[in-house]
Amino acid sequence: MSPQRRTALVSVVAACALLALKLVAGIASGSLGLVSEALHSGTDLVAALLTFFAVGVAGRPADEQHQYGHGKAEHLAALFEAGVLALVSVGVAGLAVARLGGWIHIHVDAAWWAFLVIGLVLAIDISRTLTSLRTARRFRSAALLSNALHFGSDCAGSLAVLIGLIGVRAGVPEADSIAALFVAALVLLAAVRLMRRNVDVLMDRAPADAEAAARQAIAGIDPPIRLRRLRMRSAAGRHFADVVIAVSPSAAVGQGHAAADAVEDALERALPETDVVVHVEPTVEDAVTRELAYAAAMKVRSVREIHNVAVLHVDGRTEVSLHLKLPADLSLEEAHRIASEVERTIQESVAGIDKVQTHLEPLAEEAEGSRAVGIDVSDDVEAVEQVVEERTGERPREVRFLQTPDGLVLFLTLGVGGSSTLDEAHRRASEIEEEIRATLAGVSEIIVHTEP
Repeated sequence: MSPQRRTALVSVVAACALLALKLVAGIASGSLGLVSEALHSGTDLVAALLTFFAVGVAGRPADEQHQYGHGKAEHLAALFEAGVLALVSVGVAGLAVARLGGWIHIHVDAAWWAFLVIGLVLAIDISRTLTSLRTARRFRSAALLSNALHFGSDCAGSLAVLIGLIGVRAGVPEADSIAALFVAALVLLAAVRLMRRNVDVLMDRAPADAEAAARQAIAGIDPPIRLRRLRMRSAAGRHFADVVIAVSPSAAVGQGHAAADAVEDALERALPETDVVVHVEPTVEDAVTRELAYAAAMKVRSVREIHNVAVLHVDGRTEVSLHLKLPADLSLEEAHRIASEVERTIQESVAGIDKVQTHLEPLAEEAEGSRAVGIDVSDDVEAVEQVVEERTGERPREVRFLQTPDGLVLFLTLGVGGSSTLDEAHRRASEIEEEIRATLAGVSEIIVHTEP
């Protein structure tokens, strides 16, 4: 027999003894306090029997029908116990109120043997409370912990009954009914706590402390691991964690498996005996995410310009921020509608984005431009042609300077072999642009166009 079941069996025996002892003493003395404690012990007997069988069921290994084990049997037993406690406490409170209101008249005999019974009851209650509490902490058993709390409330109830009998002995007959009301309130409070705690487990409410410890453990892994999602629940003192992590798409299968093992080890150290399932997903590179977000946003009508698209990773969530330029004369209400549509379109079009943040800016008026009249740019044209010819072996197809309010702008058209890739053409254009900037300090902007 397991230590948990042995502890539960001891509780069954103790509950039987206390039920008989309190009931006989209560009827003989006429003490409603003792009778209410006897009823309380009756619920103890039911609870102890349920715990005895529930612990046995919870200890069974997982099977085909119960793939997560049988741990929730303990919480079902504890929830039923709480319901019985609540009903009994209401019944006892009703009797106490009836006696205090004079509708029921029962003489209470506070004899010496009633005090002896209460002393014996207190000794048993304290002993079984400590035994159940030690075993519950050792094996993290919800059912045994509920028993320990239940027995602890018995101690307080027994003390209240003792005080009530002392009051009756001192000539205050209402003291026994007041003690019974106190016991009823105590039992009802314990029942509500038990219900709330066990309903949370049965409804798979995430254990906040365990989740925080799990997130901290994953955050401490070196090299860092990107956490996409963490879901946790608990049953019978054991935690279950579903983790989704992201690794680079270029990572080998072995690297992804190693990352999953690192997560499992970290959670095992932080929360021993946790059942961990890790799912590995490829990350979408930030550059790709930016491009996809930009393309999705440009599909929205009225959007004129987008810039400063940034991808951020915060607490396992992927966020995109961008600056959105709209016509300056647009109303704020209409601008907000367009921004909301942009945010929604990006989230619907690009997988893995949890949030989109837009910054609205007015679109500047189109600047007037003119040819560089009155400015001698012949030397500049010659310098540009020389740079292009050295780099490509051919003269540029067009070199045009334009004077704008922001300065001198160069428009340059290059011929690139038709077999070249877009990446190669862009790289060559960038190299030529950098060299021209180093040669012509007076040019504010260079726009290079490549064509086959």
